[in-house]
Parts: sequence; structure tokens; C-alpha cells
Amino acid sequence: MHLSPINISTQPLSQARITILIEEFVQAIEHSSEPAFYVTLSSSKHEQVVNSSLSRWLNGIDQLLSVYADYYVFSEHLEVFWKACRQIGLGYGPTGLACLDADGNPYLSFAQSMNALIDRIRQLTHETGFKRKEHDRRYQANQKRTTLEHYVRAILNQYSRTVVVRVDLHYRDEFAHLIRIDDLVSDLKTLIRAKERNEIFKHEIGYAWSIEQGEDRGFHIHCAFFFNSSHVYSDWHKAQTIGELWVQITAGRGYTHNCNANKKKYVRVGVGTIKRDDEQACDNVVSTLLYLTKDNQYLRIKPPRMRCFGTGTHPKAKLITDRTRLAGGNANSCGTV
Repeated sequence: MHLSPINISTQPLSQARITILIEEFVQAIEHSSEPAFYVTLSSSKHEQVVNSSLSRWLNGIDQLLSVYADYYVFSEHLEVFWKACRQIGLGYGPTGLACLDADGNPYLSFAQSMNALIDRIRQLTHETGFKRKEHDRRYQANQKRTTLEHYVRAILNQYSRTVVVRVDLHYRDEFAHLIRIDDLVSDLKTLIRAKERNEIFKHEIGYAWSIEQGEDRGFHIHCAFFFNSSHVYSDWHKAQTIGELWVQITAGRGYTHNCNANKKKYVRVGVGTIKRDDEQACDNVVSTLLYLTKDNQYLRIKPPRMRCFGTGTHPKAKLITDRTRLAGGNANSCGTV
């Protein structure tokens, strides 16, 4: 991923965009040996500063620092960034953002402070734990793929025909700078709760969702819903009504992409009414929905214990749950945010 250089000091940016910019900044440091600035002292001890290729990232660094909170869990690149800031003692001194020198003496200049920050970030990216987190994320993505495939095939096997609906949930560009990951989590929880009482989901037999963070569209959600085709006939209309509900939940800040609106554009159609005995169609559904488990749009920032992926109750588990309830017992549900 490579974002175009922007002047981050002159425009308000979203939490999603800022965190991606920090990741790009750390990646640029990883692959460079340059300082933030080339600093020399004249004979009169006046500091002369020349930009390096990394200098542009420091325009408006205040905005990069604005997304930090102890409350959040960060990806490895952001964690390295914050850790480096803490270790060099970066803060606001009499002349602005700066840090103390290695001996704790009076504040360094901004250029020297940024050089110290980049040096420390570069050191931290060579630590074993930093590299391991990327490997862990790929492993988790493979685990999600296995879980989702088993779930989808079990859902499609319940009835002779199943209506598969896919919608992508986004926020409008004009509101992007106001949206935080906490807002998306809250809105998704409201949508999931609506499944219990809203007529839209009356004949729903399963669902899956995945939260992602992209360069252009910020935080967004991919969703799939499965319906009993004996009661649901128009997959396009069902996707449309779910989209309208999302707009309502987000108070007009959100919009949706109806993946069922133009099925002719797909080479392998994985949405619509799917027959259980049509193996190719079922494979297409699985292939289409595995898109929800890709690992290149992972979250860089999230609340603690937040799940980025979920499904409804597995049909076999649901059968056990129903039997338990009939016997007067209790069972826990799964698939919450």
C-alpha cells in the first residue's frame, strides 16, 4: 500500500486515514537509512536543516499523534510508533514538540527530536516480536477462512434453496473525518441486535460479517445474510432493505453497496438463490464470501477484545441449542461483535 503524499497539516483526517499514514511512515523508515532531517551547525552554532525523503511525513505530526489513547489496541507498526515516542520522551516543550537529549538535558530542536524518533523506530522494527505479529495475522486469516467455509457450507445444506445476500456497509466521505472505530462497532452492534426484532430478518437462517480498514473507504463492513427461499424471493430487494436500515442506524452518515444488484457482472455468481444440489453454485458462494477473510485490509486500531469477524450460530450448534431449550436448559449464543 502506498498513499500519495498529502499535507496532513492542512486538512482534517479520519482516524482510519491517520492510522494508515502512521503505518506508511513506519514502513518508510524500515526501508530507508536516512534521518528525518540532515542537521549541521554553523560556526555560530546556528542549526542548518535540510529535508530528507522522510521529512514530508512530519508535516502536521500533531495530527498523527492525536489518535493515540491508552484504551486502544494497535497493529505492530502503530505500536512501534507510540513506543518510540514514549521511549525518547517526546512531548511539548517551550518551543513546541520536542524531546530531551540522551542525558536528559534541555529540549532538542524539532529536527533533532524527529531524528531521535526515527532512529528509535528503526531499532524497534528489527525486534523479533515486531515481525512475529505479521505472521500471527496471516495465521488468523487462514483460521477465519476455514471457519467461514465450514459455516457457509453448513448453512447452504439446510434447505433445498437458500437466498444469499451480500452488502458492503460504508460511511459517506463528507463524514469520514468524524468516524472513529468505536462508531462503527456501535453501529454494527445495533444492526446485529436488529436481527432479533426487525421484520427484514424474519426468515434469516445465518449471517457473517467482517470489519476492515481500507485506504480509500476507511472503516467499513462486509456482510452476508442467508434466508430461507421458501419465504424470501427477491435477493435484490432484501439487500436494498438492509442497506436502508444501515442508513437509518447511522443517521444518514452511512451508505451501502448492494452486491446483489447486478449479478451479471460476476464471472462466478455467489449471491442470489442457490440450490443445495448445485455444487458449482455452492462453491461460488464459498469463493465469494472468503473475500471477508482477506488479510490486507486489517484494522490498525481497535477497542480491546473487539472481534473483527463473526458468524451466526453454526446449524449443528443451533440444533443442540434448540433441543436444550426444549428440555428446559440454557445455551449461549455466538456471533456477537
